[in-house]
Amino acid sequence: MTPAERADELRRSIRRHEERYYVLNDPEISDAEFDALMVELRVLEARHPDLVTPDSPTQRVGGRPAEGFATVEHSVPMLSLDNAYTESELREFDDRVRRLLGDVGSEPAAVAYTAELKIDGLSLSLLYQDGLLLRGVTRGDGTRGEDVTSNVRAIRAIPLGLVGAPAGLVEVRGEAYMPRGAFERLNRQREDADEPPFANPRNAAAGTMRNLDPALVAARRLGAYVYQLLVPAVGRPATQADALRTMRNWGLPIESHWHCCLGIDAVIAYCRRWQEARQRLDFETDGVVVKVDDLTLRERLGATAKFPRWAVAYKFPPEQATTRLLRIEVNVGRTGAVTPYAVLQPVRLSGSTIQMATLHNEQDVARRDLRPGDTVIVEKGGDVIPKVVGPVLDLRPADCRGWTMPAECPACGSRLQRPDDEVVWRCPNVSCPARLRRGLLHFASRRAMNIDGLGESFVDQVVSTGLVSDFADLYRLTAGHIEGLERMGPRSSARLLGEIERSKDNELWRVVFALGIRHVGERGAQSLAAHFGSIESLIAAPASAIEEVADIGPVVAASVRAYFDEPRNVALVGRMKAAGVRMTQPVAAGSSRPLQGRTFVLTGALASMSRDDAVAAIGSRGGRVTGSVSTRTSYVVAGVDPGSKLEKARELGVPILDEAAFLQLIMGA
Repeated sequence: MTPAERADELRRSIRRHEERYYVLNDPEISDAEFDALMVELRVLEARHPDLVTPDSPTQRVGGRPAEGFATVEHSVPMLSLDNAYTESELREFDDRVRRLLGDVGSEPAAVAYTAELKIDGLSLSLLYQDGLLLRGVTRGDGTRGEDVTSNVRAIRAIPLGLVGAPAGLVEVRGEAYMPRGAFERLNRQREDADEPPFANPRNAAAGTMRNLDPALVAARRLGAYVYQLLVPAVGRPATQADALRTMRNWGLPIESHWHCCLGIDAVIAYCRRWQEARQRLDFETDGVVVKVDDLTLRERLGATAKFPRWAVAYKFPPEQATTRLLRIEVNVGRTGAVTPYAVLQPVRLSGSTIQMATLHNEQDVARRDLRPGDTVIVEKGGDVIPKVVGPVLDLRPADCRGWTMPAECPACGSRLQRPDDEVVWRCPNVSCPARLRRGLLHFASRRAMNIDGLGESFVDQVVSTGLVSDFADLYRLTAGHIEGLERMGPRSSARLLGEIERSKDNELWRVVFALGIRHVGERGAQSLAAHFGSIESLIAAPASAIEEVADIGPVVAASVRAYFDEPRNVALVGRMKAAGVRMTQPVAAGSSRPLQGRTFVLTGALASMSRDDAVAAIGSRGGRVTGSVSTRTSYVVAGVDPGSKLEKARELGVPILDEAAFLQLIMGA
């Protein structure tokens, strides 16, 4: 098989597996097997750049965050839908449609509708030119939207190329959404980082799509479904049902539970069925979109200034329940944030039993006047997160008293503090057992030090017995220390100790991320590690130098500086280093640090590697990556679709490397 034939085979195979995983939720191979296919294709295209195609899966994520979104005018306005909240309102919609379509003096016939689950996400217009993805635009104000093409390319459910579509321009419209599992995982990560959780999957999807970094969009694993074929107008299918089948045949993602309904009674039956059944779906749906199936009839019906007359969105009523608020307690996070939560008398809601619900902060409790002993209304925010709507005042007991935030940490007794510019109270004690427990779980998590087997039960035991009082103590544990703990026999102890020992050789960025510095996520940790090369250099750096690092702003820089200004944190790092944890960036094999002292700026997408891979390759060879071009910049690496940094480099006379020259430089280094 020639390289071209193998590349084509790999692209088709990867697209098929992307569709099965991200659209059909029915993967055929493991993540590791999928990653192996991607690695093989990247290597093959790096060796043969002429084989790279615009629709190759290696071209999904660009090599740089966008510098802003351009505004694009829609060819046809993206109108909103009128809403129906009751079955009687659905019948009124049907009456209007039949009245507008019926002949004068005759009884209008039953209308054929398509009923489609309403995806609760962010509306998008997707344009393909000669089968290749050209542009992705948000709905915006309906007339103009934001060009988010780089982010759309990062959504693996959306094909970069269509199969069998007509030549010329094709426009389809759909919705980007966040699957329930991805939403719950994202909110756990945000809570661990003391960031406010997203209220619902729709907000999370919208916030993700408006992020300027396509790599973050890819990491959050958004899904997408399309539901309207707009262009070409000539040769378009005659019905919505045929349009959905046509788009599916082109390889576009179509939500599979749509149904043709003859008459409004069939529509209502569909809505009733999915009002209950929606809980088993992996995406959030807040209703059903009902559309006249015949596209010619749609043209006769037309639209008002705001809504098409041929469609309506039936909104499911929110599922609520009443229960007793037993008490309000507080939770201490790994950075010391103290957050109130409601302990509820167990109640069934939307298919699960609800016993607890977050209350966000002290002001949130006061605003809703929630009191222990109240009967409260609860619902699932976005049908996912348990939420206390408010008290039922008519049922409030006479002796019900308001709740006040505790003055001291419930875990260690330290007096809580709240900065003037924040709403969150914090425990300042870095040795607080509650902070330590959460911190150890973060430290050992897969994206940090990746210590398999170090879970909640083990952490509770080693903290409560005093075996571990900080991260460094993990590296002092022996078989004699832990074999007597619950569920820790000789074999499991040996396996865990082996995992802890192996973690000593982790990359520097994992160590930085594992420390749990406030506001420092994975990407920030990677940039800091690549830039400074060692923990000692990072500790010694002033805030101004930290702020110069790519992806690091003033808030993160101040947080890093504040962390290392605390002597106990510096001492902790010293004890970890003394225990054998590597605190330097690894040097490329067979090399010293040939790029030492050289500064790089990346702009545009690289075909052979992601931005993170490029930063790591430069950092491991002693170079550093910054976010802006100056006279001190050694090289600007320009990939596909470079930004304004390329022009700046030309103005300043900074050497510019294309991808081939960059690869030659780092391969020879």
